[in-house]
Amino acid sequence: MLTFLGFAMIATFLVLIMMKKMSPIAALVLIPALFCVFAGKGAHLGDYVIEGVGKLAPTAAMLMFAIVYFGLMIDVGLFDPIVRGILRFCKADPMRVVVGTAVLAAIVSLDGDGSTTFMITVSAMYPLYKRLGLSLVVMTGVAATANGVMNTLPWGGPTARAATALKLDAADIFVPMIPALAVGLLFVFALAYVLGLRERRRVGVLALPGQKAPEDVEDVEGVEGVREDMVGAATGGTAQTASAGPVVSGPSTGPAPAETSASISPSPSTSDTGSGPDPEDGFQGLDPDRPTLRPRLYWFNAGLTVALLTAMIMEWLPIPVLFLLGAALALTVNFPHMPDQKARIAAHADNVLNVAGMVFAAAVFTGVLTGTGMVKDMADWLVGAIPEGMGPHMALVTGLLSLPLTYFMSNDGFYFGVLPVLAEAGAAHGVSPLEIARASLVGQALHMSSPLVPAVYVLVGMAKVEFGDHTRFTVKWAALTSLVVLAAGMIFGII
Repeated sequence: MLTFLGFAMIATFLVLIMMKKMSPIAALVLIPALFCVFAGKGAHLGDYVIEGVGKLAPTAAMLMFAIVYFGLMIDVGLFDPIVRGILRFCKADPMRVVVGTAVLAAIVSLDGDGSTTFMITVSAMYPLYKRLGLSLVVMTGVAATANGVMNTLPWGGPTARAATALKLDAADIFVPMIPALAVGLLFVFALAYVLGLRERRRVGVLALPGQKAPEDVEDVEGVEGVREDMVGAATGGTAQTASAGPVVSGPSTGPAPAETSASISPSPSTSDTGSGPDPEDGFQGLDPDRPTLRPRLYWFNAGLTVALLTAMIMEWLPIPVLFLLGAALALTVNFPHMPDQKARIAAHADNVLNVAGMVFAAAVFTGVLTGTGMVKDMADWLVGAIPEGMGPHMALVTGLLSLPLTYFMSNDGFYFGVLPVLAEAGAAHGVSPLEIARASLVGQALHMSSPLVPAVYVLVGMAKVEFGDHTRFTVKWAALTSLVVLAAGMIFGII
């Protein structure tokens, strides 16, 4: 009964948000509450929710102060050189923009934290996607999938959990998996290339103001003065408009004017998934004259950020504490006057509230799923459904099961609750626990788009993309990436 209710609850949630019948926050709260009643455990709903909130409260605190910290770094111009470098590489070519998104997300993912990766990636790429009229779900999908592959780093979480659960050395799990993960990352880059070509065919090859025709473009110095959308409340600037829109100089799937002026008539959205300039966003972009810039403090802010990420990787302090201290220090040094500090906090309050609210709403979902026993029954049912003849192939089975299980469960639930059972079943047929542990990592590309992962709400929130649109677009590509990693692992004899 609980198995059926668990799958039904998850299916109902996904269907309603993908059909846009409910907002994610409402769905995360009301649907599990209803199914808790159906399970006959409505009297315990409060206990389940409080337990779920208690487990996710540190994550919510981390996200709150991380958003404030990186929002401040965007305000003061820390990432402006990175954005200019990306723009020089992209040259307003949709294909290069999408590939650049994948490369940037993969590089930033080295810090091991998905929320940080998404904040930096969206901060850098969002203005360009909006300026060129590219689909924002392409950005969120590529970033999430690239981060999912990189999330297998030993300090990223899943590898450490697998090592702890099976009492293995994390290096013995991760190092042999590097070739397979490299293939997975190359597949993400190839996917980004294909999606970029599709975006190029859809919107044409573009040139921003100050550029030559795309085939002759050598630099994008003219881009630096573009007033365009930044990331949600990450800058909190007032509305700015560009003096000119993009120039279409290539084929397009639909009619498009040769030149538009954003200050007169912004281009209409080119899809219902968040592409195209939006005149109502009202965010300040890479304005080289914005009053929040602090060029004299650039190296202080860069050093502070490096120190913060180093402390996070080395685990010198809990991550929420690190971001709390970092945000307070950055705010005090860059904006020593009280009115300026209040203005910066207010500028980022909207994004903080949206993300924190989503995390606490997800606590209801996970609390009910775990507290009622639905997760345990679902996992037991899936493991019990494995045919006896598949015993010698438990590594393959583990890899395949990691896709749905890490999507519908938290990493803790999968690695500490399900993986030991799979390892025992494999050991009975002579399959090494190391192979089981390595196979368990392949589902991470899909896991990073799970509704139970708080970081994904940072991604869709800052990119202003509906979670349902992101899910509908990303799941198929993320699942395919996971299967590529699994196939590569088997070909190389790792799994």
